[in-house]
Amino acid sequence: MADTLAADIKLIVFQLKDKEYAIPVNHVQGIEKVEHITRVPRTEKFIKGVINLRGVITPIIDLRSRFGIEEENFTDSTRVIIVSVNDLEVGFIVDLANDVIDIPVDSIEPPPEVVGVKEVEYINGVAKIGKRLLILIDLEMILDTESFSSSRSEG
Repeated sequence: MADTLAADIKLIVFQLKDKEYAIPVNHVQGIEKVEHITRVPRTEKFIKGVINLRGVITPIIDLRSRFGIEEENFTDSTRVIIVSVNDLEVGFIVDLANDVIDIPVDSIEPPPEVVGVKEVEYINGVAKIGKRLLILIDLEMILDTESFSSSRSEG
């Protein structure tokens, strides 16, 4: 029983602007360099389009745009993290995929209550690891298909 209390969670850490974010590694299918993205008309601004990843058409979401962070041109360190949640596979464009780490589950705190910050609705919690502050993102909220389809079906 004590083992479950002190369990570790394995996370992929990535960067957007000057902050570090993390997602559970069990949702990550791979990390790719940015390839040609085919734009899809009438989709949300943060949906950059689709890529053909080993024969699978995969939607690509720019997390900077999704979080309301100013967009920048892609660099050599820009990566696409392929994630799978509820049978939906998508790619997240991130500035840099930093590393894979194990953190104790009890080091995760609930998200801070911050007024006027758009990304807060996509946060599961915050982990303090030494001097690092990792923002754990809520994949289901980012991939909330309700918010995609309701705005796409208008007009």
